[in-house]
Amino acid sequence: MATKFDVIVIGAGPAGYHAAIRAAQLGLNTACIEKWLDKDDKPAYGGTCLNVGCIPSKALLDASHKFIDAKNHFSEIGIISKELDIDVPKMIARKNMVVSNLTKGVAGLFKANGVTTFEGVAKLHANRSVEFTSHKGDVESLEADHIVIATGSVPAEIPPCPITDNLIVDSAGALDLDAVPKRMGVIGAGIVGLELGSVWNRLGSKVIVLEALDEFLPLVDAHVAREALKQFKKQGMDIRLGTRVTGTEIKGKKVKVLYSDSEGDKSETFDKLVVAVGRTPYTEDLLAADSGVTLDERGFIYVNDLCSTDAPGVHAVGDVVRGPMLAHKGMEEGIMVVERIAGKKPLVNYDCVPAVMYTHPEIAWVGRSEQELKANGEKYKTGSFPMAASGRAMAANDTVGLIKVIADEETDRILGVHMIGAHISELIAEAVIAMEFGASAEDLGLTMFAHPTLSEGLHEASLAVAGHAIHIANRKRKK
Repeated sequence: MATKFDVIVIGAGPAGYHAAIRAAQLGLNTACIEKWLDKDDKPAYGGTCLNVGCIPSKALLDASHKFIDAKNHFSEIGIISKELDIDVPKMIARKNMVVSNLTKGVAGLFKANGVTTFEGVAKLHANRSVEFTSHKGDVESLEADHIVIATGSVPAEIPPCPITDNLIVDSAGALDLDAVPKRMGVIGAGIVGLELGSVWNRLGSKVIVLEALDEFLPLVDAHVAREALKQFKKQGMDIRLGTRVTGTEIKGKKVKVLYSDSEGDKSETFDKLVVAVGRTPYTEDLLAADSGVTLDERGFIYVNDLCSTDAPGVHAVGDVVRGPMLAHKGMEEGIMVVERIAGKKPLVNYDCVPAVMYTHPEIAWVGRSEQELKANGEKYKTGSFPMAASGRAMAANDTVGLIKVIADEETDRILGVHMIGAHISELIAEAVIAMEFGASAEDLGLTMFAHPTLSEGLHEASLAVAGHAIHIANRKRKK
């Protein structure tokens, strides 16, 4: 006889564990199934984000930024640091400790909220029946009134660059290198590729990024993308656009990459090659033929705006469904689904999903870009503020970047905000809140910001939409 629950969540990444915890808080008898094991073959919760994604990459990004800042910029503010060095194994060990603390924290939250956990593999059958197979091979039948699929995504692979242990690695492998490679190749100039490239570039590797697209960061506002490319090149990263990788050859302990660009066929040899060409939804062995759940042409689970699949009572959230593959987007979808199961009526506002790149300078945006609005023929107005004019940025010796606000030409409602600079991963939340409440650029301009702060840049950019900025020269005076 099957064990029955109100809700079964498949996957304990950000989308899944948020759904499971919130469901339990709402009084629903909840189970969560997770297959991930750590290096010691112990259950590890948190999915890609906590184990090999968001969290460990930020630990290395922060450590490497502190190193390069101390090496190149401390003397500018009167701090003399001599004989600076790095200990890569210790850096990796600290990263692993942060990961361990957080994954154990999720396990503790499950226990505290009364979520029943199953460590192993799930397969969904008809009528919300789940076949669970433990890591020991024991099989158990589970049932629920509602199923939430949150199985996430995995790094995409490309035929010319098959993963080869310790030479050609994916994003997870790039987080576990035990020494700084002299030359590192990165396939893909997206968020993951640029973040990982930044880490090892700061630590001393010669990093060459090969990107198939001719345009740099096409999802980012072009104004911000141009500034980002300039800064990355200034930092020493060699970013080559319009390159198509055609093959790889292992040469002893090195890897030769064959590629072509507008000039013809070329090659580069690296000590390590990182494949960072995006991610694909993970549904391997998840759905039985009678599950009733369908996939779209790209392999994502098909859902409606409320994250319901074609199978009654079965929902899917996070990276495994349409939309940006962002942990916070999945978290909000997971919470929305279980709250609706409990009779509440929340919605996810997909127009207000922020995106962040944790390089230095950081890049963040929410809403639409200027090129998107222009392509759609929509009328808009913009205001921007250079961080070089920020007193707080000057005091902190970090004046790179800008903040740009885009508003509707007639209504003044904010349509998008795009930022590049220090700490803007935190500042973007101010823009998200403003857009969530339907604020106009004038609303932000009338809001009092503390001085001196970096967030004043958003205030000034909002004022600049109407030509009222105080700390930059306006092109023409406005009443």
